[in-house]
Amino acid sequence: MAMWKNLFNLFRKDDLLTQALRESHAMLDLDLKIFEASVSSLRRSDSSEVEVDIYLIDKKINAYERDVRRKVLTHLSFSGSADLASGLILVSVVIDIERIGDYAKNIHDLARAHSARLAAKSLEPEVAAIEERVAGLFRDTVAAFRTSDVEKSRAIMVDYKEGLSARCDDLVNRIVSGRVTDLSGGEAAAIALYVRYLKRIGAHSRNIITSVVNPFHRIGYREKTDRSSRTAS
Repeated sequence: MAMWKNLFNLFRKDDLLTQALRESHAMLDLDLKIFEASVSSLRRSDSSEVEVDIYLIDKKINAYERDVRRKVLTHLSFSGSADLASGLILVSVVIDIERIGDYAKNIHDLARAHSARLAAKSLEPEVAAIEERVAGLFRDTVAAFRTSDVEKSRAIMVDYKEGLSARCDDLVNRIVSGRVTDLSGGEAAAIALYVRYLKRIGAHSRNIITSVVNPFHRIGYREKTDRSSRTAS
């Protein structure tokens, strides 16, 4: 946790690492924008048209990722090991942020391929619940990461752990095994892909939020709560 506090305290400075941190926040904001637009296009519209340029925003996210890496490397080249942990955290986190942007773009591509609003028929309650939970998880991640809210981050980690991944896998397995009979071939493929994309967005959101709670070597993993492991970290 100490490493993250050091990273968050960078806002008191005005150096390349501070700029890189702010760019990671900007990346998350762009991710959220294209995620919400893509989901709306796929699930609530009979048109794949969106009010934002998904592909232009995706290019901006990729450019930010490269810039964060460059700024972190340049900063560490001059500062030495003092900010090494903070730099490693940022370089790790922006990979997850960029991947969320890719999966959000995949959802938009799915909307373009599926000519009408995607309805899940008998699976609708389950798909809608997963969709809502992932969207909430992602929005909470953006807010908690920006403010370094440790307690909120812990709550997000617990919420993700409580069955989200397993629910996604179970739904996809039922579709692929032929146990869902009221979907056409195209609808079944689209729903399976959509749920898979949502699962990955949820997983990358969780990875990001673990950086607020965990030391660098445990980013992406659960928090150790026993006293000895906390003392060691």
